[in-house]
Amino acid sequence: MNNPYLLLWLEAPLQSWGHDSKFGRRDTLNFPTKSGVLGLVCSALGAGGGQLELLAEFAVLKQTVLSFARCRNNSSGELIKIDREPLLRDFHMVGSGYDNQDPWASLLIPKTSEGKKAVGGGTKMTYRYYLQDAYFAVLLQVPTTRADAIAEALQNPTWDVYLGRKNCAPTDFIYRGRYADEAEAMGHALAIAQGKSLMEDFRVLDGEHHGEVLTLMDVPIQFGERKRYRDRRVTVVTA
Repeated sequence: MNNPYLLLWLEAPLQSWGHDSKFGRRDTLNFPTKSGVLGLVCSALGAGGGQLELLAEFAVLKQTVLSFARCRNNSSGELIKIDREPLLRDFHMVGSGYDNQDPWASLLIPKTSEGKKAVGGGTKMTYRYYLQDAYFAVLLQVPTTRADAIAEALQNPTWDVYLGRKNCAPTDFIYRGRYADEAEAMGHALAIAQGKSLMEDFRVLDGEHHGEVLTLMDVPIQFGERKRYRDRRVTVVTA
C-alpha cells in the first residue's frame, strides 16, 4: 500500500521558514522547509522531545510545495501575477531594559551556558525576516499508519500550530484532506487557489529536475534540545 498524502494550506500575514539562520540574523527561505512542516505536525500531535522514530519514517517520504501569488487583470483583460511583498525585517533588542539585581528580571538577560555575564554585555541585537501575505500548499506524504492521527491532530491540535515562528499564526484552515496520491492532492490544491483568485508562482519538488536545484539541510533526524538534520536536494520550478 502506498503512503497517502495530506494537503496542508499555509496562509498568514507573516511566515518565516528558517534554513541557515544564526542568532543575530534569522533569515527565511521563500517557501516552507520540511523541518518546519514536520515541526508543525509534531506540535499538532503534542509530540515533544527527540521524536527519532517518527522523523525516521518521514525522512524518506516526499514533500512538494506549491507557492501562489495574488493576481489582477491588466489593461488588456489578461490575468497577471502581482509581485510578492518584500521581506519584512524585524529589529529586536534581546535582554535590554532588565534589572540585573532583580532575581526574576535577571533571568531574561542573555548569559553564557555557565550562567555568567555574556562577553560584550548581555544585550544583543537581532534581525528577523518574514514573508508577507504568502500562500502555500504543502503536499506531505505521510506514513499510512500515522495518517489518521496526524489528520485528526491538524484539525484539533494539542499545542498551538504556527507557520515557522510563534508569531506567525495561520489565518485559514491548515488541513485540507487526505489523498491517495500526489496528483489528486495537487488537483485539490489548485482548486483552493483558484477559489481564492490566486495564480501559481512556483513549486518546490523533491530531487533534481529542470529548474533551480538547491541543497537544503532541512530533513530533521532529531528534534528537542540536540537537534540534528541531514540534507536533501530540491528543485524550484517557476510557473
